[in-house]
Amino acid sequence: MLSPPDWWSLAPEEILQELGTGPSGLSPGEAEARLKRYGENVLQEEERDTRLQVFLRQFASILIVILIVAAAVSFLVGEPQDAAAILIIVVLNAILGYSQEWQAGEAIEALRQMLVQRAVVVRDGEQQEIDASGIVPGDIVVLDMGDRVPADLSIIEATSLEIDEAPLTGESTPVNKAPGQLPPGTTLAERSSMAFAGTTVVNGRGRGVVVATGMKTEFGLIAGLSQSVRAEATPLSRQMDILGRDIGLIAIGIAVLAIAVGILQHREFLEMFLIGVSLAVAVIPEGLPAVVTLTLAIGIKNMLKRNCLIRRLSASETLGAVSVICTDKTGTLTRNEMTVVRVRTPDGEVTVTGAGYAPEGEFLHDGSALDPLEDPGLRQFLRAALLCNHAITARDESGEWRILGTPTEGALIVAAAKAGLSREDAPEAVQEFSFNSTRKRMTIIYREGEEDIAYVKGAPEVLLARSSRVLMNGEVVALTGVLRERIREDIAGYATGGLRVLGAAYRPLPADLPRTAEMVEEDLVYIGFAGIRDPPRPEVAEAIRLCRSAGIDVIMITGDNPLTASAVARDIGLPGEGALTGADLEALTDDELEERLSTTKVLSRVTAEHKLRVIDVLSRERAVIAMTGDGVNDAPALKKASIGIAMGIKGTDVAKESSDMVLVDDNFASIVAGVEEGRREYDNIARFTRYLLSSNVGEIVAIVGGLLMGLPLVLIPVQILWINLITDGLPALALGLEPAERDAMQQRPRDPGKPFLTRTALAVILAIGIWLGLMVLYVFWGLYDVDLDRARTMAFSGLIIFELYNVLNFRSFRLPLHRVGFFSNPALFYAILGSLALQMLVVYVPVFQAFLGTAPLTLADWGLLALLGLPVLIAGEAYKVLRMRGEKAGA
Repeated sequence: MLSPPDWWSLAPEEILQELGTGPSGLSPGEAEARLKRYGENVLQEEERDTRLQVFLRQFASILIVILIVAAAVSFLVGEPQDAAAILIIVVLNAILGYSQEWQAGEAIEALRQMLVQRAVVVRDGEQQEIDASGIVPGDIVVLDMGDRVPADLSIIEATSLEIDEAPLTGESTPVNKAPGQLPPGTTLAERSSMAFAGTTVVNGRGRGVVVATGMKTEFGLIAGLSQSVRAEATPLSRQMDILGRDIGLIAIGIAVLAIAVGILQHREFLEMFLIGVSLAVAVIPEGLPAVVTLTLAIGIKNMLKRNCLIRRLSASETLGAVSVICTDKTGTLTRNEMTVVRVRTPDGEVTVTGAGYAPEGEFLHDGSALDPLEDPGLRQFLRAALLCNHAITARDESGEWRILGTPTEGALIVAAAKAGLSREDAPEAVQEFSFNSTRKRMTIIYREGEEDIAYVKGAPEVLLARSSRVLMNGEVVALTGVLRERIREDIAGYATGGLRVLGAAYRPLPADLPRTAEMVEEDLVYIGFAGIRDPPRPEVAEAIRLCRSAGIDVIMITGDNPLTASAVARDIGLPGEGALTGADLEALTDDELEERLSTTKVLSRVTAEHKLRVIDVLSRERAVIAMTGDGVNDAPALKKASIGIAMGIKGTDVAKESSDMVLVDDNFASIVAGVEEGRREYDNIARFTRYLLSSNVGEIVAIVGGLLMGLPLVLIPVQILWINLITDGLPALALGLEPAERDAMQQRPRDPGKPFLTRTALAVILAIGIWLGLMVLYVFWGLYDVDLDRARTMAFSGLIIFELYNVLNFRSFRLPLHRVGFFSNPALFYAILGSLALQMLVVYVPVFQAFLGTAPLTLADWGLLALLGLPVLIAGEAYKVLRMRGEKAGA
């Protein structure tokens, strides 16, 4: 590829000379030579993981590795059934994770599909259609309305050329394109002499010389960024890895210590090795990975009901930890449907209600409805806006109103339709002078009766300078200097308020007037101008307020201009001081930027590289960052953020494939519902993790206590596995279905650096576990010398019953059962009954008795176990009641 200068800073003839080409294009031979030199106009495909690699990645968790080691040890010591049980759980967990993650990482494929397949080029002076992959630097490309730009071009010819760059830059309105030189430092969104690969021509026609192809285009550079960005580990996965590491060390330590104690007691080494394996199995919560995976999978279904489609399993929980949302503006906070909201004529200002492209709304003057056709100035303005226009409104297959043409022209058509005007009775158009960025106006001449009338629309200040008269109170009067100045002030006021302004004028043409643009567009009758904006989504303001109450910071990051972005921020109630542009970001150090981001919540004229830098700076404070977006320009940041959120309806395939979550309804407010669901998931994962660990502590206390007391092995490995995987697993999974606590969205986001198990949590786990272990030892000690199998069955069944009481303690960390609601989670009570039924099977069915080493129990035995387990529930409830009273007294 040529070493690129700032192409936009060169004159067209300089660019042609630099690229060794001309208006007639390249010769076929030269084009072929350049294709060999520079390569095809395609994006390089990032090497994809195979299905096997994705499946094997599910085994990367430390907890999973520990389980695999435990299975291997169980097999080596002659316990193949234990090994098989552990491996089945590990494989099922991997299948669940694989099914959710296979489609992740397809961003580059989506980018490649967005490149146009065919394009029209000029070679040897002749136009020809070729495969877009064969385009090379120096080719002359012909652009027409509806074309997708095939490569980065420098414009050399343009007629009313407008290009939609929203997917690339975030700019909400099409950009006028024309040849010309721009300053070297011009930002991507302001390069009006350039057309970029992957953008779409929405109006006019033109020609451009190719300056970059494939990965060298702006589109390709973003693809490269997406390839180089490493997806961040989620808070939950990091905390689970830490927990797994700690559990592994504890398991090894306890097993080695137990074997050493047994050797000192002169027990046989094989017996002590079996005890050591039992302890290691007891320490490891075998059911935890599967319960976490299943809980997240169920959470994904709940998220979908709230219009949040989760693409990565752990992303649903991560959403609950979000502390900063970096959101795009166009189509995310706003509707991406330009709308006329005000019309200013010399007679006064009229407000236009309704938003979007539906032709529904009223015209209000001083708050009162008026008939726009009864107001001469307003009627003439709307008629001029309708006739000097090429846009068309139509319903799509879903019944939604859509615009064919530029959004700004579409806004004017819709405003006219709200007044009941249409083109059905329009006169005959006889001539047109097209819009371009130099003229900043367009004119269409219509034959009305015996007279030609020119209708002109464009930049209001341009039309004002060409007007000598004004329509006021239904009459054409002279445009005085005072009135001209007042109109200029009105125009400036609209622009400062973030509105795009578009003016209209007309002129009855004398029969002998030459029909040239310069002659026709003079001595105009000025009518007025419209204030146009992309309105905020109606639910966004409430969503922003809820984010604020939940302690979530919202930052708008957009490619649009700062005035428009700031106006939208004001409309939706986004707090903050001023706005930063991309140029401002480049002038700030990381420390300075971090400080500014604490008060400034609007970033405008921002590129893909800027977005990545903002995420890096925010990450320094351990923020959990969500990035929302819908364009190609959002893809790298979506991948880099803790959780990337793409728009489902208006989002590009690139954005969706780079994201962790897709908003099905494009509704920013759905993020709030997703945050609540994510917080519920995390709280429930914390609940069942602590529940499972307290059960494991009980098993350890029983086995170690028996060892120190010189007793036989209290629980054999297969019984511990049954408890950990089956009878504990069902209630733990049901805990994952607990509803969110009522004040979940009034709490600040959790600290991602905070340990998964706090000191208080560890103290509760140890206290409950020790109590459970002591009760098991009490039951075993009274029977072991009479009937060892019955004693083990009592200890085995007793621990299960005690844990089923204990699971009720973990329904809430703060509220007693009567406040939580006894039956607010019916799945938990079904799980308790199911665990009891399974335990009855292993105690009374011979095949299970042989497998698990159990013996039948009497009704009195069950009654004793039920009474012994009751104190653990009573103690938990008493603690919560006393804690609530203390909090009330402190308040």
